[in-house]
Amino acid sequence: MTAPAVAVSDNGDMPNPPSTRSVKIDHDERGGWSSDGPRRDGAPPRPASLSVRGRALRPSEQLRYAPGSLLVIVSGSAEARDRFAARVIDERGALLSLAKVRTLLAGRAGADEAAAAALLDKAVGKRIAAGETVVVAAEGVGAQEREHFVRMAAEQRRPCHLILVEAPRDQVSDEDRPVLDKLRRALDAGELGAEGFTTFLRLGGSSIDELKRVVFRRPSDDD
Repeated sequence: MTAPAVAVSDNGDMPNPPSTRSVKIDHDERGGWSSDGPRRDGAPPRPASLSVRGRALRPSEQLRYAPGSLLVIVSGSAEARDRFAARVIDERGALLSLAKVRTLLAGRAGADEAAAAALLDKAVGKRIAAGETVVVAAEGVGAQEREHFVRMAAEQRRPCHLILVEAPRDQVSDEDRPVLDKLRRALDAGELGAEGFTTFLRLGGSSIDELKRVVFRRPSDDD
């Protein structure tokens, strides 16, 4: 029998947890999707707003998201990101990244970064359109990459979630540190709903190992 889920309030407060904890993210937590429409000056329409009602989660032993969700994993260290993803993602075929695509294309003629990015987009888009779960191990830490994938999911009204995996300072580049600081501040302030993320979680230190599994399924009678 799986462990019972622990409810999480909008402000992130949780009751005293049992020895085995689980957080579930309901299927209908996806927020709105609207466009600002055409501009009066004849310029192209502004990008549609991604803003949703987001909430910060606390670490737990298990996270359960709705099937068909998009989960973006961000870290200042590719090694920390990939190690974490390989350990906790239950649905292995859902995990996609530029690193995996590069490996797939290795040795092929014309297999440059543009080709790898295009193939990743195709794989992500195909799964989203089919209503399948997607986990993207983000290549970088900037908001532009996250927005790219969130927009793909939002067009199909798929809920989006983010996990930030902290890494030792010596594994993070000087260029990425201020960008990560900005992301941390937004996450800790509960502001990532503006990027389209329904839930977001920051893991560092022992809390990284505390999370054992990430699954994508609806609650069962045993939950």
